[in-house]
Amino acid sequence: MPDSRNLLVNAILSVLALFLVVLSLSTGTVQVSLPDTLKALSGNADPMTLFVVNELRLSRVMAGLLSGAALAIAGCLMQTLARNRLATPGIIGIDNAATAFAVASVVGAGLSVAPSAMALAGAAAATAIAFGLAGANGTRGYRFIVAGVGIGAIAGAVTQVMLSRVAIDAANAAYPWTVGSLNARSEHSVTILGLGLAIGCLALIATSRALNTLQFSDAVAIALGTRLKATRILGLGLSVMLTGLAVSVCGPVGLIALLAPEFARMLCRPGKMPLMAAALTGAAFMVIADLIGRTLFAPLEIPVGIITAIVGSPYLLWILLRPSPRSLT
Repeated sequence: MPDSRNLLVNAILSVLALFLVVLSLSTGTVQVSLPDTLKALSGNADPMTLFVVNELRLSRVMAGLLSGAALAIAGCLMQTLARNRLATPGIIGIDNAATAFAVASVVGAGLSVAPSAMALAGAAAATAIAFGLAGANGTRGYRFIVAGVGIGAIAGAVTQVMLSRVAIDAANAAYPWTVGSLNARSEHSVTILGLGLAIGCLALIATSRALNTLQFSDAVAIALGTRLKATRILGLGLSVMLTGLAVSVCGPVGLIALLAPEFARMLCRPGKMPLMAAALTGAAFMVIADLIGRTLFAPLEIPVGIITAIVGSPYLLWILLRPSPRSLT
């Protein structure tokens, strides 16, 4: 039976995310009233309002909504697989590797593949290397995390080398990929992210019972009928796919994958992975962070990745200094 508390939390988060979407669409250099924003979404507003809301802001807000949800789900999966609160795509180097491959495509480093495909390839490569270096431990334990940190550092250095060896215009075009930004995101990349997120959610729904058993010991999970190896490979694959697609849209937006699952666990009843709550929280965090970045020092814009890093870094230190009071699931 569905848990009434979790359903209530998800409903509240859904309303909050929807409100933040409308608020972000209406707020900016050109202010649009909330009623006019809703009219623009239905296609009944004046041409100027339609242009501002639907052409200038809607794709950006949708990019933030979908990428935030994707990063949060990826973080929740990775933390559960590793049984470690620090095992998120950003901390174990998947974000940096995806960024390095995407930047290689943007600056034309002998490659002409689309950034989204390159980001997926980078995420998969980083995960495979970290998994291999972890040895028999797989995704479990600190060896996997330390290997990922090292891979992320190398990928970050490769990105800087590529940017330092190209023309200034090419470096400027690639710069948003290195800090995380939702500015001028293409509808095509947002659509691909939306399709990938939908496929990932369907796979999670189909395997939710098996994934939830990963909170127990291996012996208990096997006794409950879980095929551990297949379930872990599926969870890891979904995490890599969602991270790669999100990075291909917004770049390496830091700490969303850490903050959103933690916040969701605080709100939901323990016992299951709060994937829906984490996705809604990540989406809300991304939209509000982008709104703050756009409006705080307007017309100067602060990339969303910088906003999330400023807010999330103290929380990361708090996690490191304070033992976890709750289970990962």
